[in-house]
Amino acid sequence: QVQLVESGPGLVEASQTLALTCTVSGSSLTAYPYYWAWIRPPPGQDLEWMGGIRYDGHTDYSPPLRSRTSISRDTSKNQFTLHLNSLTPEDTAVYYCARADGLRTLPHDYGLWGQGTQVTVSS
Repeated sequence: QVQLVESGPGLVEASQTLALTCTVSGSSLTAYPYYWAWIRPPPGQDLEWMGGIRYDGHTDYSPPLRSRTSISRDTSKNQFTLHLNSLTPEDTAVYYCARADGLRTLPHDYGLWGQGTQVTVSS
């Protein structure tokens, strides 16, 4: 059974950098053809694909977030991490990690999701 579990601070201050980790069990980050992504629903908006990392380590980012986002992985721990800098209260959301069979930029194309972790950015 494949499981994705997000972890990170629930509350961060504006202007700081958010670091969230997704721990994966039952599936390897390096297994073809999987793609691992971070997704969030900004306040009052639909789900937003933020970016992701492919089985071979290649990363992709949503253009509006590219300048503030970095995704990396630790294959020894089977974890991948999101860093989002220059936080504002508009970054308050539930953040999800998810898996798809290849690069997908539409959140609803992801078939496997973590439970999500709430992040609140205080001003």
